[in-house]
Amino acid sequence: MRVFFGVTVLMLALASPMRAQDVQSVLQSRVAVDPDVAGSDTNAKLFSFVLAEDRLSISLGKQAIADFVFQDPKVLRPYFSNLKTSDGQQVTRNHPPREGKDAMDHDTMHPGIWLAFGDISGNDFWRNKASIAHRVFTEKPAVSGNELRFTTESDLRGTDGRILSVMTNRIRLLSRPSGWMIVWAATFQAERDIVFGDQEEMGFGARVATELTEKNGGTMLNSKGLASAAKTWGQPAVWCDYYGTVTDREMGVMLMASSANFRESWWHNRNYGLMVANPFGRKAMKQGELSAVLIKQEKSLGLTFGALIHSGPGLDREAEYAHFAVAIRKPNVSPTIPME
Repeated sequence: MRVFFGVTVLMLALASPMRAQDVQSVLQSRVAVDPDVAGSDTNAKLFSFVLAEDRLSISLGKQAIADFVFQDPKVLRPYFSNLKTSDGQQVTRNHPPREGKDAMDHDTMHPGIWLAFGDISGNDFWRNKASIAHRVFTEKPAVSGNELRFTTESDLRGTDGRILSVMTNRIRLLSRPSGWMIVWAATFQAERDIVFGDQEEMGFGARVATELTEKNGGTMLNSKGLASAAKTWGQPAVWCDYYGTVTDREMGVMLMASSANFRESWWHNRNYGLMVANPFGRKAMKQGELSAVLIKQEKSLGLTFGALIHSGPGLDREAEYAHFAVAIRKPNVSPTIPME
C-alpha cells in the first residue's frame, strides 16, 4: 500500500515567466511515499522544500537542513549553504560568516558545499571572476520515498561573457541512518575547446563549521587511514571525513569522489576547515607533471561527487561510501576520454 503526501511549495516573486512556470509545475506535483522504502517513521525520512527566486530551501522531516542557492550576486556559482544534521546541528560554516564567531576569510569562495574551478581556459570560477550562471531547472524538484532530486542547467561564462560550456547538475539528496547524503553529478558540454587547468582550487569543496575545524579540536580522516589536514593534503583518496564533537555528539561532513570519474582525486585540506576533492591539480598537489585536461568542442566531461552530513556514534564510513557508489547507478562519465 502506498500513502500519498502533498508537497507545499511557497512561490516568492519570480524573475521570469519561465521560472514561474517551473514553480507552478512543482506546485501541481504530488509525492509518493512508500512506507517500505521510507521506514516506519515516515515523517522523519521525508524531504520537503520551498522554491524561491534564488534558492531551494530544504528540510528533512520538520528540520531545515540546507539551502541550494542557484542565483547569488556575490557567489557566482551554485552551492549548498548552512548545512545541518537531521537533528539541527550546523556542520558547515555560517554563510555569510558571522564576525566574532567565524573566521571571515574566503566568505564568497567557501559558502558551504560547492563545485568550482580556479582555471578553465584561464577563467576563474572559484574566485568569482567568471560565472556559472543558472539557466533553468530541467528536472523540477521532486520527492519520492526517502529521496529529493532535481536537475539544473547553467552556462559557464568566461570573464569576456562568452559561454565556454553548458553545465548540467543532477542532484539527489538521500536520507541515511546517520543523516543525509548529497549526490552531485555534473556534466560539462563544451561549446568550444576548453582546458581544465592545474590548481589547488579545482573541484568539490566544503568549509566545515567553526566548531569542527582542526584548529578547534576537530579531526580529518581519509579512506587510506591518514588523519589530519597536513597528512591528508595532496594525497589520493576516495573519501575524506572532517568531523568533531559538539554538545557531546560526534558530527561532520564526509566528501566522496566517484571511482567512475576520469581520474582519482587528490585532496586540498586545511586545518581551518577547508576540504576539496581535486582530480585536476596534479602538479599543484605535488603528485606529478602539470595537468591540462582538454575537452574538445561538442564533447563532454562527467564528474560525480558526494557529501554525507552525519551525526551520532558508530559511523561506518566504508559502508556509506559503498551506498554512494550504488546510488550513482550509471557512471556519469564522458563518452570521450579527456585529453592532456
